[in-house]
Amino acid sequence: MKKRKYRLEIPTCREMTRLGPIVIPSSKVRKMYKTIHKIFFVDDEPMVRKAVDIILSREGYRVTTFSSPQNCINSLKSKKCHLLITDVNMPDMNGIDLLTQAKSIAPLLPVLVVTGYADIPLAVRAVKAGADNFIEKPLDKDTLLPLVYSLIKKYTSRYLKKRLTKMERTVLKLLLDGKGNRSIAIELQRSIRTIEDHRFNLMKKFGTDNVVDLVKKALNMDLSDLD
Repeated sequence: MKKRKYRLEIPTCREMTRLGPIVIPSSKVRKMYKTIHKIFFVDDEPMVRKAVDIILSREGYRVTTFSSPQNCINSLKSKKCHLLITDVNMPDMNGIDLLTQAKSIAPLLPVLVVTGYADIPLAVRAVKAGADNFIEKPLDKDTLLPLVYSLIKKYTSRYLKKRLTKMERTVLKLLLDGKGNRSIAIELQRSIRTIEDHRFNLMKKFGTDNVVDLVKKALNMDLSDLD
């Protein structure tokens, strides 16, 4: 008896059009930054969990799946997570309750809500409650992967901006404007050595060892509101 294959496919959600075009970097570019992003996926359907695990793992993400929202909440208290993806309609706890508790544990954590067509009003409630976006079932990797990438990039941007000091944000903005150490030092009325120290701290926080990679990585993130 042949095993039944589970296929993920989803029509593009109209809500995603507001995100604009999303470019997913090649696996070679992602490996440059040596960051393994961790995703928690919650759904009460075993075949959905397995299929999503396969799709995301092939892209280099470390995926942990949960059939129980409560188990996910328990893991969030002790384990690192860069993105939470949850079904909105589950028997033990709905996605909105999970979202609320997850945000209380990790306020910066982006949340993607998965919904069926009939659950659109519930998904809208989830977005109002703090979800970053929602996607309709059945899932399709060509729709899912760009959204996952954009939300993880959002998390990285939120996290980094929170860690940067006011002066580091100012120096980074000037670096992104193409200015060198001397020009930045003159504009900010600081010594070149002070600017070099700030640039070193920026490279350390961004996980790079040169200013070129620092600028590339910063440009790949949503850092438009550095002020």
